[in-house]
Amino acid sequence: MTEKALNMTHEQNYDVVISGGGVVGMTLAYALAKHNITVAIIEYTDMAQNSDKNKVADFDGRAYAISYAPYNMLRTLGLWDRIEQNAQPINDIHITDGMAPVFLHFDKTELGDDPLGFIVEVRHLTVGLYDAISDHKNITIISPDHIVDLKNTPSKSEITLNSGKTISCTLLVCAEGRRSPLRERMGIKIQSIDYNQTAIVTTVKHALDHDGTAYERFYPSGPFAMLPLLHKRSSIIWCEPPELAETIMTLSDEAFDAELTKKFGTFLGDVHHLGQRWSYPLTSQLANDYLADRFCLIGDAAHGIHPIAGQGFNLGLRDIAALTEVLVDAKRLGGDLGSEFTLERYVRWRRTDNNLLALGMDGLTRLFSNDITPVRIARQVGLEIVGQILPLKKFFMRHARGSVGKLPKLLKGEKI
Repeated sequence: MTEKALNMTHEQNYDVVISGGGVVGMTLAYALAKHNITVAIIEYTDMAQNSDKNKVADFDGRAYAISYAPYNMLRTLGLWDRIEQNAQPINDIHITDGMAPVFLHFDKTELGDDPLGFIVEVRHLTVGLYDAISDHKNITIISPDHIVDLKNTPSKSEITLNSGKTISCTLLVCAEGRRSPLRERMGIKIQSIDYNQTAIVTTVKHALDHDGTAYERFYPSGPFAMLPLLHKRSSIIWCEPPELAETIMTLSDEAFDAELTKKFGTFLGDVHHLGQRWSYPLTSQLANDYLADRFCLIGDAAHGIHPIAGQGFNLGLRDIAALTEVLVDAKRLGGDLGSEFTLERYVRWRRTDNNLLALGMDGLTRLFSNDITPVRIARQVGLEIVGQILPLKKFFMRHARGSVGKLPKLLKGEKI
């Protein structure tokens, strides 16, 4: 078990306890600790082992898109330096309706010189973030462990861990992901949608350079995305009906690459997948509430969306920017970090944005995941119209960059 500055005989009190040591939990912990908020992060698995550079060097394949505004936050916090060398800039986004000749092209030069975003493999994010939090004076790491009991008093939450230890905090944050046991324990229900699609995820090597272009092709069976990685590689998100996806997952490497080439095409030369393949049932879910007594949800524990536009991790980063600003402001004013008055500001800031984007992704999924002729014609005309009207095109590009709406300071690259 990794424990830093944890007294084994007396209950330790923290400003914030975060349950969940994934990339969202670690990023939030660092953002708060950087602003002198004391944090304990609790994770079911062994975070030190999960982040061991030698072990995670084995090929993983999963990757996250980071939009430009969340990139601003990571850079402002000083976290970007830890992952920059493994980040592939997105210079262009190329969107097509299947193999139709009509396409929509987003070029970074239409908004300036900055990239539209970045693609970073999860293994590099994990190592970089763990390095940042593991020796921070305001962060205590408790893993492997988890919460088994929780009691609230007027001023704090008293937490009992599976190991038998007890800690307390002003605010408990749940960053456990979609299947959060803690969210269920707190009695918060979710609304979910099953898309009857399965995402096959892997990384491929191709002969020619992608030049930092992300490709998204929409087929009636589901979207097919090619996200650029370093060293002539791309991260693939390949969506199919569950039965077909199951068959594809059982193919030999040679047969899998043959089917992959049919979807990918040959415009980047010969292509073959590297390492493992993963498959995930595709659903979206939204929590009915974000708050309970001295408790709030963040990231996928609050919202999970279809990966059609690669915005899932970005929503979590936007949550972090808002919650950090709310808590830092409350701390400076001597307020109660866990009070409903404090946390309602976070909910007002994030819930509408999360719900609107989730509904938008749901609408796009339904619009493109069918082959009804009038609908197919309408969406192809829509792509062409957006591509020809520059102000409208720039609006969509700014949305893709995450720079639309009332942004927290960190997303604008400003210090709190």
